[in-house]
Amino acid sequence: MKKIYHLSTCDTCKRILKELNPSSDFVLQDIKSEAITQSQLEEMKSLSGTYESLFSKRARLYKERDLKNKTLSENDYKDLILEHYTFLKRPVIIYDNQIFIGNSKKVVEAANKQING
Repeated sequence: MKKIYHLSTCDTCKRILKELNPSSDFVLQDIKSEAITQSQLEEMKSLSGTYESLFSKRARLYKERDLKNKTLSENDYKDLILEHYTFLKRPVIIYDNQIFIGNSKKVVEAANKQING
């Protein structure tokens, strides 16, 4: 499977997509216009190990809801990601059976190496 979950309005996602230049056999899913399904999230979790690893603590709603002062369970992370797209750390790149989560330089370089050799 070759898939990238991203946000088309996010400049960082745009920059990373341009850098990766994924081939036409990649499926790009704009998570704002096409919400993540529970089965898609389950698949991401099976590759990453936890819902927390997929969760963005930089989301505006995270701060607004004061979630940093709450103890969140794996189920909470799952429900929050399904509730609102901004809680997904992005982009999420799935290449074969590997998952690359987020926009750190290290993650993007590793994804680029896998995708473009």
